[in-house]
Amino acid sequence: MINQDNLNEIRKTVDEFFEKTSFEVEAEVLPFQEKTIPVRIKTEEPRILIGQNGQTLAEIQHLLKAILRRKIPEQFYLDIDVNDYKKKKTEYLKETAVSLADEVALTKKEKTLTAMPAYERRIIHLELAGREDIATESIGEEPERRVVIRPYP
Repeated sequence: MINQDNLNEIRKTVDEFFEKTSFEVEAEVLPFQEKTIPVRIKTEEPRILIGQNGQTLAEIQHLLKAILRRKIPEQFYLDIDVNDYKKKKTEYLKETAVSLADEVALTKKEKTLTAMPAYERRIIHLELAGREDIATESIGEEPERRVVIRPYP
């Protein structure tokens, strides 16, 4: 179980990491939630830290997790968000999913979304899971895996 000493170590490690990158950021480690430690980063240069389609952000998260795994033996997930990028992306994906599902239900023609990472596909599947008029499926191989929304037979 993650304790206060672990959270302090995470705060210290995150601060040291960004100091070494020379990016000026304001980092906040939020309370532990269901095996996940949310870290919110605020910066004047979010595009550099986020990268194309969030790729740089995913790599930063992976690096920090690897560093922390050596310091903290407990199992946990790290969720880093820069200037609410992931939050906004999640809202956008949910809105897009509902809009496309409505279109599929109306036209009875399937829609294939662009390739996206697993966590984004999961957002789409979860958002549409309760619908009985459509079905979702992931197809293809990484990194070209995508979601297909089909009318329910």
